Amino acid sequence: MVVPPYFDVPPKAYGGVEAVVADLVDALVDRGHRVTLLGAGEPGTKATRFVSVWDHIQAERLGDPFPEVLHALKIRRALEEIAACDRIDIVHDHTFAGPLNALFYRDLGLPTVVTVHGPVDGDCYTYYSELRDDVAMVAISDRQQAIAPDLNWVGRVHNALRVDDWPFQPRKNDYALFLGRYNECKAPHLALQAAHEVGMPLVLAGKCSEPPEKAYFERVVRPLLTEDDVVFGMADATDKRKLLSEAKCLLFPVQWEEPFGMVMIEAMVCGTPVVALRGGAVSEVIVDGVTGRICDDPAELPAAIAEVQTYDPQACRDHVVANFGADTLGGGYEKCYRTVLRQRRAAKVARDASVFTPWPVGIVQPGSSRYPGEPALTGGMAGDSA
Repeated sequence: MVVPPYFDVPPKAYGGVEAVVADLVDALVDRGHRVTLLGAGEPGTKATRFVSVWDHIQAERLGDPFPEVLHALKIRRALEEIAACDRIDIVHDHTFAGPLNALFYRDLGLPTVVTVHGPVDGDCYTYYSELRDDVAMVAISDRQQAIAPDLNWVGRVHNALRVDDWPFQPRKNDYALFLGRYNECKAPHLALQAAHEVGMPLVLAGKCSEPPEKAYFERVVRPLLTEDDVVFGMADATDKRKLLSEAKCLLFPVQWEEPFGMVMIEAMVCGTPVVALRGGAVSEVIVDGVTGRICDDPAELPAAIAEVQTYDPQACRDHVVANFGADTLGGGYEKCYRTVLRQRRAAKVARDASVFTPWPVGIVQPGSSRYPGEPALTGGMAGDSA
């Protein structure tokens, strides 16, 4: 299991991919598998073995392409050493540059599975298309798969979480919550405008460490803040649970094809409904009118904020338990792994069958003759044996 080098697994604060991978590793170990986790930082999962290829996490370099590429090289060397002395069935890569190692892994006899955690359009589509059949791809939503149906998908597994790790609180405090990165795609400015229209304070727990995020915050978000709003900063794991469980609702006004949206299930498992704009996988995650409200226009957000305060918090949590629990994560990826291994075996059988054709066209089989009256031959090509 290969993860990016930027955060611990599980993450101490920001890190959606790392959170999913942590739950997946633990779910697979609980189901009887031996899992080696390769990444950075400190061990924090049930993985059979943890290999850190960096001295420390590279959080401060998130967005810089160099650590991503160097990480792929470090992982390749580490995995080569592991394969030399241990059995490996599958390489499951959750990074962006890592799939470029797939041909190297194939030389080691290892298939590569890649979970596509990000977008699949534009340059990303070109990238994944060029990988062709070198990797088997797993989508994290039906919508993501539908955007690029011709990629080499082997399955779809929704993200999930360990329900017992998240608090449930039916009584809420008087604030709405935005939790995510500061950028146009996540649109915290729309969350501010909607909350202000209904007179509700907004708590913003956003990631604001990269230059584009800081520029967006200063240019778009800061001018909208009032004295009732709270700029919390980036919440760690403990603060995030507290904020999500006590909020009247989570605002998720996405402006792009969000592949999944982990924070939505994190809110609902705490009993907190979600007010979102339609986009990406939103309609796969929220039960509209039960666990949240899906709007088609930002102008609909204020009314939705008022409406969801009447929803049943238990219904929100029950929805996550039924559809996004960690065991569904483990079982879903097991199915993908088995599909890949079956395909690999079938391909090997096909290759083996094509290596030797007993009697190719133009070769006369024993006991037959080429022309009438000609003696029958007793052998095939020179060197053939029965």
